[in-house]
Amino acid sequence: MNRDEARKKAKALVSRMTLEEKCSQMRYDAPAIERLGIPAYNWWNEALHGVARAGQATVFPQAIGMGASFDPELAGEMADVIAEEGRAKFNAYSSREDRDIYKGLTFWAPNVNIFRDPRWGRGHETYGEDPCLTAQMGVSFVKHLQGSGETMKAAACAKHFAVHSGPEGIRHGFDARVNKKDMEETYFPAFKALVQDAKVEAVMGAYNAVNGEPSCASPFLQQKLRGEWGFEGHFVSDCWAIRDFHEFHMVTATEEESAALAANNGCDLNCGSTYLRIQKAVEDGLVREETVTEAVTRLFTTRYLLGLFDGSEYDSIPYTQVESPAHLALAQKAAEESFVLLKNNGLLPLDKKELKTVGIIGPNADSRTALTGNYHGTAGRYVTVQEGIQDYLGEEVRVLTSVGCDLFRDRTESLAQHLDRLEEARTVAMNSDVVILCVGLDETLEGEEGDTGNSYASGDKIDLQLPESQRSLMEAVASCGRPTVLCLMAGSDIDLSYAADHFDAVMVLWYPGCRGGAAAARVLFGEVSPSGKLPVTFYDPAQELPAFEDYSMKGRTYRYLEGKAQYPFGYGLTYGHVTVKEAGISEIDPADDTKPVKLCAVLANEGTMDTKDVVQVYVQALDPDAPPHPILAAFQKVHVKAGEKKTVTINIPGSAFTVVDKDGLRHRASQFKIYAGCSQPDERSRELTGEACIEICAS
Repeated sequence: MNRDEARKKAKALVSRMTLEEKCSQMRYDAPAIERLGIPAYNWWNEALHGVARAGQATVFPQAIGMGASFDPELAGEMADVIAEEGRAKFNAYSSREDRDIYKGLTFWAPNVNIFRDPRWGRGHETYGEDPCLTAQMGVSFVKHLQGSGETMKAAACAKHFAVHSGPEGIRHGFDARVNKKDMEETYFPAFKALVQDAKVEAVMGAYNAVNGEPSCASPFLQQKLRGEWGFEGHFVSDCWAIRDFHEFHMVTATEEESAALAANNGCDLNCGSTYLRIQKAVEDGLVREETVTEAVTRLFTTRYLLGLFDGSEYDSIPYTQVESPAHLALAQKAAEESFVLLKNNGLLPLDKKELKTVGIIGPNADSRTALTGNYHGTAGRYVTVQEGIQDYLGEEVRVLTSVGCDLFRDRTESLAQHLDRLEEARTVAMNSDVVILCVGLDETLEGEEGDTGNSYASGDKIDLQLPESQRSLMEAVASCGRPTVLCLMAGSDIDLSYAADHFDAVMVLWYPGCRGGAAAARVLFGEVSPSGKLPVTFYDPAQELPAFEDYSMKGRTYRYLEGKAQYPFGYGLTYGHVTVKEAGISEIDPADDTKPVKLCAVLANEGTMDTKDVVQVYVQALDPDAPPHPILAAFQKVHVKAGEKKTVTINIPGSAFTVVDKDGLRHRASQFKIYAGCSQPDERSRELTGEACIEICAS
């Protein structure tokens, strides 16, 4: 069913509703209208990395790990599984009239905000700091989630439109002041791509205001979304964000005024309770009934597109598709491709034939919580790093374990002394041939305001340091002098300077999902090569970060970084040695910004192990309006066998050759430098990899 047909049916159905009935349908928990045969429907469902919060489902790596995969196709495969399992669960639940929250087909994902500041607690819900990476991952996710059938398989939602990335503690009344250049260059591109390229069905507004206008009632944002970009779906508020209008933003005085401000500025659906007053707002003359009618028509257009009234080809998907073997295998593959190897002095990959005893130490080694990140489902089985290694080694190698310390408290037992497990950790290390040290965070320390145990910072991080208990553990293990691999399980930049100086290998596992431990074992022991790249900058901890509340991009992300990174965006080692040997481009059409440019690159794996790697293409416009550093314009993940040469062709979008001026207007630059390699073309990446990107000058 196409949109025109769905809208026609929606319009006819809505025309039969009373004002009271129409107003009731603008709530996320829309009640049944029995006289019209309309069942209740709860619009609120979550699916950042698997169907969330409604019981059993395949739990994939958190979004930041998927971003690290640099593999849009893989993100699409994940989204297809989410839609399949979402349909399976919906079919089972609705057949029993269970229409509760988290059981519908409208998923409030993906989160395509830009991870502009490493302290933001929700940053791990995103695909990272780069607009190009975020857009490509998000577009693939949306296309595959919504499907290409006669009806939509599920409905995706781009959130949080458009400028939102902390601080969490003041988000309800915060006004993000953003200049026109940063808006167009950084904050808008991913949303625009999801609307125009992926036809995302829904967009969610943010809690904060943008340049004085609350995001869920912003004429400027609505004009950009529906006017300039041609968005045709429905717009939903973040949860209880409309209440913030009168409680925190102080732009209205009553609930009726807040409801009217939102409805009159394009917000069709209220996650929250303020639209309980929308009928009173109409009766008071604050909202025209035609505005309500249009909002409800948009909402029922989505329901018709999903086949919720006329049936769908997906109605027969059985519940047994949930956590099927194929879905779990994909979750493990996704984890394997998300890991980022930051350091390796030759210790990795490990060879179990050469080991008698392996020590597994750390608060995240046997933690299920460290596997999941936030907005997660419930796995039928979780494989922690400790369990994954134990399963992999079997009875052939002895495994010793110690939690080493609490995640952040100074003791694991309340009656024990300070750092009560430190000596156990030292003992395990001294009796091991190699140590796997698992440190990091979890969703209780970094996450959403109100959802974490980190109430002192509302889910954000105060700094980039690990908790003191874990820093003491690292020092204790390092003092033992045993070969050590540090595995960081976190969703953001953590200072790894001590680890880089004292341990043989350092790998970021992110929050790797239900099979994360099995994936970690396969990568650590060389069954598969790591191939992830950092989707965020790991900043030099000696350099002060810009003020968290400042939304200017100055000094932020690799594009505007001042000084060197600790570990740069786009960096990650493999067990192979892939380099770009040659690169050339097709002719650039200076008159057509929409025409892509083809880049042809010759790769060679001069290592001894097959691996995947990511060919990254960066463009530096030689224009005063351009960012100071080359920016990611295109990328492709490629499998290259040991000793193999391979030629790949990558399309660079024409927009990569434009720059944004201070007024937010794009224009074509006249000269460019194009770089192709397996990392960013910056000095720090060259230091870490020993390789330079191929440079192509063009005009």
